[in-house]
Amino acid sequence: MGELETLKSLLERHGLKPDKSLGQHYLISSRVINSIVLSVAEGASVLEVGPGPGVLSQPLFERALPMKAIEIDPISVAVLGERMPELEVIRQDALKADFTEIACSLPEPRWLVSNMPYHITGPLLTLFTQHRRLFLGQTLMMQKEVAQKIMATPGEREMGSISVYLQSRFQVSHRVFAPSGTFFPPPKVDSQVLLFIPSNALSDLREDAWHEKIVRAGFIQPRKTLANNLGTLLGKNEGVELINSLGLAPSIRPHQVTLETWFEIAKQSGKLNES
Repeated sequence: MGELETLKSLLERHGLKPDKSLGQHYLISSRVINSIVLSVAEGASVLEVGPGPGVLSQPLFERALPMKAIEIDPISVAVLGERMPELEVIRQDALKADFTEIACSLPEPRWLVSNMPYHITGPLLTLFTQHRRLFLGQTLMMQKEVAQKIMATPGEREMGSISVYLQSRFQVSHRVFAPSGTFFPPPKVDSQVLLFIPSNALSDLREDAWHEKIVRAGFIQPRKTLANNLGTLLGKNEGVELINSLGLAPSIRPHQVTLETWFEIAKQSGKLNES
């Protein structure tokens, strides 16, 4: 029996249909599944967020011990219980759970894996980033359009606050593409899997928070100048003075700024904010 037929049989037995409100699209491509599973470092424990019926969970469990999963859908939890009775599944909303406690119940090194529902990709990325130091790495699947924005480089129009925010906190790399046909039911968009390895930058929590605040302000109106955007947070004159002090062109737009310059902007504006 093929992967899709096996999955359909499980779903039918439990009366489970993919729930659009939960953004459920089940991965059925062995190529993509294998790529995700092999991205996990050998010897790492695994926390999977949103396993659904366990398409990824089973091969992950065979590679990584111990392993835990967080799943909100009760029927998916029932399917997992039949398919993998030895897997500890925490029936909670990952966005409301005590994520630190759950992660720390696994031994180090830890790895995070998630096929993120499209409608909560942003909140999950924020959650996973805030807890990045608990994991050796993260393998995350998302809508291809979001992945391309995350990986955009300075000068590209796609570069936005999410690009700077995540690239400043991780080494981000492409893992594998997952076209719509690799899912059941097929969504209207393609997906992409990215690998996130935490960087050593922004280890201080206050610096981390201020950097995020500055970046968000810098992109508040992406088509306007960086000085104008920063002025909304720092004050108009202060925004202009900061850009001048860093030797940047008055006309520079936020998508043209390098990661290193964003660090410097945050550093210098922090001093300005303290004075």
